[in-house]
Amino acid sequence: MPSIAYTVVITSTTILAAMTIKPTYSIHTLELGPMENFIYVVEDHHTKRAAIVDPAWDVTEILKLTSLHGLNVTDILLSHCHHDHINGVEDVLLKHDAQIHLMKAENEFWHPGFIKPRLLTGGEIIKLGKTDIHVLHTPGHSKGSACFKIGNQLITGDTMFVYGCGHCRLGGSDPEVLFATLQKLKHEIPADTIILPGHNYAPAHPNSSMAEQIKGNPFLHFDNAYDFTKYRTKIHDQIRSDPYDAISADEMAEHCRQYQL
Repeated sequence: MPSIAYTVVITSTTILAAMTIKPTYSIHTLELGPMENFIYVVEDHHTKRAAIVDPAWDVTEILKLTSLHGLNVTDILLSHCHHDHINGVEDVLLKHDAQIHLMKAENEFWHPGFIKPRLLTGGEIIKLGKTDIHVLHTPGHSKGSACFKIGNQLITGDTMFVYGCGHCRLGGSDPEVLFATLQKLKHEIPADTIILPGHNYAPAHPNSSMAEQIKGNPFLHFDNAYDFTKYRTKIHDQIRSDPYDAISADEMAEHCRQYQL
């Protein structure tokens, strides 16, 4: 599948007292591979340092983008260690002496064998030049899934998609934990935050606001872990497939009645 490059996503530019504050960073997006992965390149404007989030599938295309923008790849951020999100890590390291960042829980479960990774527990701030990258531990899809919040944007990996969320079929996953994680994001992440997911499963909406997800993501309509788990593990994949679109709370209530949730 040919790569698809998206327009650079710029951080929210704040206007205070009629004075424009220039953003410190940009996020470049590539869609690569047979599973419609989004690979993000975070660029710090001041230092031209770059962090690649989940390098996979076509490292040549990723490094072509960083070269085009004159970037020095100093960091690799991993949302989790499933193969489709890390299969390009070693190829990036052949070209750049980059620091790998991943959750300690993920490293201990999957043992990916990275040399001297920085192991995270959540709550850390990764300094990319003048750009702060806030680390959130968001388990459920995997033991050590992480999201990365930069300004008003949240890179969610497979924790949350646009109008969807990650499956719970592989080792280290837990639907009850994923329910708790999504509830936490729903109640703590500002409504105007832009969600940047790990896969392009809603091509009409490559990214979305948290407010739109609260309104239309079926996994955010549940108020208890039991019903969420039954829907995530037994029902969802039978009645729904990508490309995803919004499902209202009323539509979800009808689904619940139909499937006796």
